Amino acid sequence: MERCGWATSAPEYLEYHDEEWGRPLHGDDALFERMSLEAFQSGLSWITILRKRPAFREAFAGFRIPVVAEFGDDDVERLMADAGIVRNRAKVTAAVRNARAALELPEGLSALLWSFAPTAPRPRPQTLADVPATSAESVAMAGELKRRGFVFVGPTTSYALMQATGMVDDHVATCFRAGSADPR
Repeated sequence: MERCGWATSAPEYLEYHDEEWGRPLHGDDALFERMSLEAFQSGLSWITILRKRPAFREAFAGFRIPVVAEFGDDDVERLMADAGIVRNRAKVTAAVRNARAALELPEGLSALLWSFAPTAPRPRPQTLADVPATSAESVAMAGELKRRGFVFVGPTTSYALMQATGMVDDHVATCFRAGSADPR
């Protein structure tokens, strides 16, 4: 079975590719988790985040937005001492700040993020080299998120979020998952 080239370098990647990446994901808490993990991944390998994801989920109360929004200085210090996660103060405080910003969204995080999913047909990437790092939609998403108080959500992170959550389908043409998910 053919897959995207990045999916075959580790068992965790294989499972993530086959079971999650590119499948439409909805729900405020679920998308908050993915947004947070994409931010934590910035500057690191995604495999690092995948391997630490269970610890992240525990440390961040299952990424339940109302709970994380209540995190205070003691929680930040607890997280900074947790060797199971990526201990970067800027990223930890960004997750808390983003939870607070998410609570302020009248339409909810899921509706806001999905409003940036492209609706026009897109060319299927033939190779990994054809997969973009950003798009007009991810630039717009990042700008709107920043306008609403979110941090660590630049165009590249936003595009990675769009790929991971099925807002765009960037499985290469030869991958068995290409075109397998309805984005809505």
